[in-house]
Parts: sequence; structure tokens; C-alpha cells
Amino acid sequence: MAASPTVGVLALQGDVVEHVRMLTTVGATVVEVRREAELAAVDGLVLPGGESTTIDRLLRTFDLMGVLRDRVVAGMPVLGSCAGMILLADRLLDRAPGQQTVGGIDMTVERNAFGRQVDSFEADLDVAGVDGPPVHGVFIRAPRVVDVGSGVEVLSRLGDTIVAVRHGGLLATAFHPELGGDDRVHRFFVESVVIGRPATMP
Repeated sequence: MAASPTVGVLALQGDVVEHVRMLTTVGATVVEVRREAELAAVDGLVLPGGESTTIDRLLRTFDLMGVLRDRVVAGMPVLGSCAGMILLADRLLDRAPGQQTVGGIDMTVERNAFGRQVDSFEADLDVAGVDGPPVHGVFIRAPRVVDVGSGVEVLSRLGDTIVAVRHGGLLATAFHPELGGDDRVHRFFVESVVIGRPATMP
């Protein structure tokens, strides 16, 4: 794989611009993904924060849900933040009527686990694999991981609550790394997960 991989950002709804900016900062070639041909052209994908039920509906409207699931099963690396974490969960504790997920991570996730928009908060987090000072996490109507399977690596906790996990090439955070002004989670994803080499952290 080339040293500068092509990483897509699902651009149907949510924090697309912020993820594009972070990925560009860490040296990736970035594609906004709205169609199957764009998805087929990327080495890895970001599922951004936003509204998980809306992203689910738009994935199906644009006929992307099936092909995205196929790419995940085939091993495409994916970073999911907030709503993206929900989309990567195999199980939802509070699934909305008819809501589907892409799946791929053997975990149960609870949506809006920390409260409503007014309950949003920020916290500094130790994230395994990300060297240096704690990562500043922004939590906005954030989910939480209720349980994980044996193959899932817990990367970060907020107190006793799991807020970041990795399962093979799939990385998910309950917080928004694209909003914290710190590119190290994106660098970790691109270098360690997409390219598969040790990340070089400042």
C-alpha cells in the first residue's frame, strides 16, 4: 500500500469537514464518499459523528449499506466516531424502530448514554496506542459501550465506561476526535490501522 493512503469520509451527514481536515493534516489523500464507486476507491473509511438513525437511512437510500458491510467483512479499516461507533456495533441496547447498523465490532452500544445535547461535555482520556499527553475528548449526545466480545481491545475508559475500542481494522470512539484539536487519533488510525505500520506520535 502507498505511504499516503486514500481514506474516505462518509459524506451523507455529520462532521464531514472536520474529519477531512484532520485526515489531510496527517497526510492521507481524502475522498468524500457518497457513491459506491467512491467507496470502492478507498483504503479506509471514516464514519463521522452525526445522527446515527439518519446516516443509517441515507446509507440505505444511496444503496451503500450492503456494499459497506461487504467491505467491512473483507477487512477494510474503518474509524467510527460517536454515531460512527453506533454504526459499527453488532448490537444496540436501545435500537430505534427499524434501525440498522453496519456492524463488524462484537460489542453492545447504548445510544445517547450520557444524556441530551445540553449534557455535552469534554474530558481528557488515556487512549492505548496514542502516545503523549491525554487525548481531549468531546462528548456530544455520546454513546457508550456496554459490553465487548473477547476479540475486542478496549482502548480507553471514562471512569468505568468504555469509550474507545478496536477490533482488527475497526476503531470506534464514543467521543469526537475530529473536534478536539488533536490529530493523534486520526494519525493512529491512518498509520497503525490503514497502513499497518507503527504510528509515530509526537
